[in-house]
Amino acid sequence: MTELQSAAIVRDVVIAEGPETAGYLHGQLSQDITGLVVGDSAWSLLLEPQGKIVALLRVTRSADDRFLLDVDSGWGEAVVTRLTRFKLRTKCELTLQTWPGIAWRGPGAAAIAADAPIVAPAGWTGIEATDVVGPDVVGEASIDAHQYETLRIAARWPAMGAELDSSTIPAASGIVEESVSFTKGCYTGQELVARIDSRGSNTPTRLVRVVADPPVRLAVGDRLTVAGEAAGVITSASATEPIALAYVKRAVEVPGRADVNDGEERASVELVP
Repeated sequence: MTELQSAAIVRDVVIAEGPETAGYLHGQLSQDITGLVVGDSAWSLLLEPQGKIVALLRVTRSADDRFLLDVDSGWGEAVVTRLTRFKLRTKCELTLQTWPGIAWRGPGAAAIAADAPIVAPAGWTGIEATDVVGPDVVGEASIDAHQYETLRIAARWPAMGAELDSSTIPAASGIVEESVSFTKGCYTGQELVARIDSRGSNTPTRLVRVVADPPVRLAVGDRLTVAGEAAGVITSASATEPIALAYVKRAVEVPGRADVNDGEERASVELVP
């Protein structure tokens, strides 16, 4: 990408506030929450006790006892439900809102400044990326939702409901380095994350980018095979470019070649560095 672009986004935002909020979130999220100073943001996982994903969310500390947890649209309720289940008599109030935003992508995005509650890195690989999110955020988008989705896929950034859900092992999605602190101490769901990390982060599948030979178009649910054996399934696909994301089995050679839908077409499969 050679120029700065913008896209309209919508994020569910859980406002967590109260005198015991920092300590409570520190014990529930995979990121080092008490280490955040006011104005800082960091990506984190919210996990079930067994280590499966409830949500990939971004934490922004807006005051000593107030945090904003923003997550993909439609997933805020799951965050509130999971946090409430373990909150008991903790002095931490949770409020769910939906806020608009502008996603800036491309050269100069990292330097974006705005008067909004959340102005934070998006975490995407290989591209400058900043999100501006707030209840009153307005701005002109230079790309549409399909183009924005293509950029997300190219960056191999997983989305809730597509690459991430309650069946996902965190390490398989490639976001552990971005969202987990291994020095912070205990948190709910830590055991599975720590055990897999100690074994070299080997998981039965891992998330890769799929690039098709033109004019092939890829679709969600397309099956990948290698030498006639099931190799993976496409989870997200661009509507404008022949690229997609898929979970493929650990034994599949990457970069390498795969058949799409029982060999009807050919696609190139590669891991994004």
